[in-house]
Order: sequence, then C-alpha cells, then structure tokens
Amino acid sequence: MSPQQKGRSVGRIEQTFRLLRERNEAALIPFVTAGHPDRAWSAAILRCLAESGADLIELGMPFSDPMADGPTIQAASERALAAGTTLAAVLQLVAGLRRENAQVPVVLMGYYNPLLRFGLPEFVRQAVAAGVDGLLLVDVPPEERDELQPLCDAAGLHLITLLAPTTPPARAAELLAAASGFVYYVSMTGVTGTQQLDSCAIADQVAALRQHSPVPVAVGFGIRTAEQAAAVAAFADAVVVGSALVNIIEQNAQSPQLLHQVGDFVAGLKQAVRQARSCQQK
Repeated sequence: MSPQQKGRSVGRIEQTFRLLRERNEAALIPFVTAGHPDRAWSAAILRCLAESGADLIELGMPFSDPMADGPTIQAASERALAAGTTLAAVLQLVAGLRRENAQVPVVLMGYYNPLLRFGLPEFVRQAVAAGVDGLLLVDVPPEERDELQPLCDAAGLHLITLLAPTTPPARAAELLAAASGFVYYVSMTGVTGTQQLDSCAIADQVAALRQHSPVPVAVGFGIRTAEQAAAVAAFADAVVVGSALVNIIEQNAQSPQLLHQVGDFVAGLKQAVRQARSCQQK
C-alpha cells in the first residue's frame, strides 16, 4: 500500500472497482470535454453518460495548449473555451451531476497551468466539495507534485498515475508503488485519437503492470469501437474511450439527436465491455 493510500477512506473509485471485480468485469471510462459543445449540453451529456453505463467519467478541463491531445479533443477544448468554459465552470458541471448521481466517480483530466492560476489549495477544496474523485494531469511528473500531492492526500483526492510503453521497468515500478485510485496506461506513443490500437501488443505489458500495481490498471488512447473496447476489457481493469465519443458530440452538436447518439454509443461500449470476459471463458 502506498503512503497516499494509507489512512484514506474508501471512496467512489475504490467502491466501483470493487463491485466490478466481484462481477469479473472491466470498467468503462468515457472521456468528454467539459463545456463541449456548450455548458448546457455538457451537463446533459454527463447525465447521459452515467445513465448509459459509464462506470467512471473522465472529464477534460479545457486548455489552450493541450499538448497530449489529438485534433479531435483539441477542437473540443477550443470550442469549450470559446463558449466561456472556465475551471470554475467545470467544477459547477461536476456539482450539477452530483446533485443527480452520487455514485459515478469523476476524474478531471487536464494540465497544470489552469490549476496554478486558480490556486492549488482553493482548487482542491472546491473540487472535493463539487464531488471530484481524482485528477489526471498529463504534464506533471511525480517529481513535480510536491505542492499538489499533500493537498490531494489530505482531501482524499486521487492523483492518477500515467504510464506509457516507453516507461522503463524500474521507473514503472517506482510509479506503481505510489499509485492511487487507478493507473492510466497510455497504450501507444503520440497524441490521442490518431492511431489504431493493437490490443495483442499491449496485453502482456498490462498484465505485467497489474501484477505489481496496488490499484487497477486502465488502458486508453486508440480505443474507438465496441470491438476494440471488448478486446482491451479482456485483460485490463478499465477501458477509456475518448476521441471517438468527442467526435460523435462534435458531429451532432447542432442536432436534437445528440444525447441519443451519445447514449447509444456508450451503451454499446458498455455491453461489449461487460460481455468481454464471459465470452473469453466460453
């Protein structure tokens, strides 16, 4: 058990993975950008995700320089920012979801600069008050967490660890020892949404990580279809789908069918993930 986990009460992330583990089922984690296509639709989309089968929700905090994101999510961030989506507005979206759904965990994904500008202590305080369960900051290595980590630990907010195929084994072991909530394994190099996933190529790597990780291992980047989600769910603890979902939102942004399209896509992903291991055992 890592120092961060000692003394931490069991929260929504732990409870969710525990229930799924009892069912021998991987988690589905859809990603959407907060405020995309606008704040009103974004609030409705979050409710739709929870109702359609999302086990956790990864909510992107729009940023002007999203270096880890591909064209689809970059465009979504630009639209959200143009619509006036601030970091405070992101927290308001989470608080709105919490008034209707107290169970589904929410992890905020983004970059360090907006949090620094907001003020780290105040951000952590407001994030926890809104109902945020974790943070995934792609540009903050563990060595640079000295200011943020103690604040998160004291508040019970998970700082999610990122690992990649290029992470050396010794480095991976070090990061896994301190992991909290779950580990996000980036299945390929490059930015989001730009390559095809080879699930067979990463299965052994994820299996090795799971053997040494104190927390579940989620796989993201490159998963676009229900078939791909099922293939990853067969060996990972969670499957993250982002760009494909954000693209559906963008394509239907002006359509009254937006929520129907989002709900159908997420429900299809969830069905595939739920059935992945049962099919594997037959």
